[in-house]
Amino acid sequence: MPDKHVSDIENWHNYQIQSRREIIALLRSIGEKNQLLRLLINGEADVAVTSILDVDVDEEEVIIDCAVSRDQNQRIISARRLGFETTLDKIRILFWCDRVYEAEYAGRPALSFPIPDSLIRLQRRDLYRVETPLTNPVRCVITLPDELGGVQNFPLTDISGGGIAITDEKMVLDNTIGRRYENCRIDLKDVGTVVVTLEVRGSMEQKLLNGKVNRRIGCQFVNLSRQMSALVQKFITKLERERNARLNGLA
Repeated sequence: MPDKHVSDIENWHNYQIQSRREIIALLRSIGEKNQLLRLLINGEADVAVTSILDVDVDEEEVIIDCAVSRDQNQRIISARRLGFETTLDKIRILFWCDRVYEAEYAGRPALSFPIPDSLIRLQRRDLYRVETPLTNPVRCVITLPDELGGVQNFPLTDISGGGIAITDEKMVLDNTIGRRYENCRIDLKDVGTVVVTLEVRGSMEQKLLNGKVNRRIGCQFVNLSRQMSALVQKFITKLERERNARLNGLA
């Protein structure tokens, strides 16, 4: 389980890399491009800045620079469960380890830790919401009790790798934070249909120009499968491609 510094990421497990070859390649790229690493010793309360000096496959270890402060180096070595965060080609990379050890590199003091078994790679499109079309909108089908109308569909206003926002024009949905709706179906047009549990994370009422009031509800995906996540990301990429084409006068 990741540390607190990644716990705010929606469905972090969908972005987890476990391929040893890919992990080594990413770590080496971070070192070769001289990308700085934030080393979280005690969460945000104690942070050091370091860099990857080498990834030694034979010794199964990653070698990093020491911190500037001797006291901080000692806290790093004494700590349990350290977190690392950096970016590579505008992609956020996070990983963690249980222990860091004293080491030597090119005749100078350094630190080392075992090559991680997994890391998290968050592409830029995973971090923000993309607006969905107003004409011929994407719709989410939610099953309600019979007294509330039974099966109903709600238009989406935006979508991200972690959730959606929908418009509840009739205000029939329970917008209590934490309320879950099971087996919701989101028709992503030509991409496919996503079946997922939605959890309400917030809502706001909107007054339209005609005086009518409707409700916008933000929902988080709960335990979205890798297959469903792939469909969502494919759809987001499709929306971005169509938007760029419009901006460039190609559509």
